[in-house]
Amino acid sequence: MNLSNLKPAEGSTKNRKRIGRGTGSGRGGTSTRGHKGAGSRSGTSTKIGFEGGQMPLQRRVPKVGFKNPNRVEYVGVNLDVLQALTEKYTLTTVNFDTLKEHGLVSKNGLVKIMGRGELTAKLEVTAHAFTATAQKAIEAAGGTIVKL
Repeated sequence: MNLSNLKPAEGSTKNRKRIGRGTGSGRGGTSTRGHKGAGSRSGTSTKIGFEGGQMPLQRRVPKVGFKNPNRVEYVGVNLDVLQALTEKYTLTTVNFDTLKEHGLVSKNGLVKIMGRGELTAKLEVTAHAFTATAQKAIEAAGGTIVKL
């Protein structure tokens, strides 16, 4: 057996239906498009979600709630994560570039330092926002905070 004599398994392949190849094919004439109307003509398309005049699903379903367009979304980084970073890489300062370098935030993210865990290392932490508990914990460990 080699590449020149490989064949698909018996019955696993079928020929496609060739539409519009004469009346003898059984799919000639209107070529499965029906008689008259926009759908029978070339170049037609319907809007996404169009249901033939029936009220579309996106209009039938009730709308609930409100999405604030001015919401500021932060990426939370906890104190235990900062402690692990400092132990692993022996850091004295943690800023946005450091967090981005280690894959904790994306380049467009805003960083908020959260208060979970313990911090024993003396750090200078630079971020966009801090929780009150995180701020107290960083200052209690002898570190400083800088808001961007």
